[in-house]
Amino acid sequence: MNPREKIQQFITRSKQLNGDPHYVALGMAIGVFVSVTPTIPFHTATALALAFILRGSKAAAAIGVWFSNPLTIPLFYKGSYEVGVSIFGNSAPFSTEYESILELLKLGADVTIAMITGGIILGILPGIAAYFITHRIFIKLRLRKKSRI
Repeated sequence: MNPREKIQQFITRSKQLNGDPHYVALGMAIGVFVSVTPTIPFHTATALALAFILRGSKAAAAIGVWFSNPLTIPLFYKGSYEVGVSIFGNSAPFSTEYESILELLKLGADVTIAMITGGIILGILPGIAAYFITHRIFIKLRLRKKSRI
């Protein structure tokens, strides 16, 4: 499947999400927020748990996690590292080869905590943006669907 087909499949699946715009947008925001944190391989499980607790769309949260991909993960990890280290003041050698939280733990708990903290801080703005963008899109989709009926 080429990238264009993947994007089309993502859009099609997103349009099929059920629920009111707030419910879907909250789920998407949770998924995007979690995707920025350095918590691979627990992104989906974390997003689903948060969506359950916060009463957002679990399906949208799972889709929102796709914001994290092989192209963005190194940027998110580097950004999380930089922000976390600036907050806590500790440092350790960083490499984008650390692809999972389990590998990050090898650097030590202080670096892992710094990176998770940095990821949480970095995830706030994309999460908020995802909420408002998704909310607006789903209001328009629902209005369009009502006008056809």
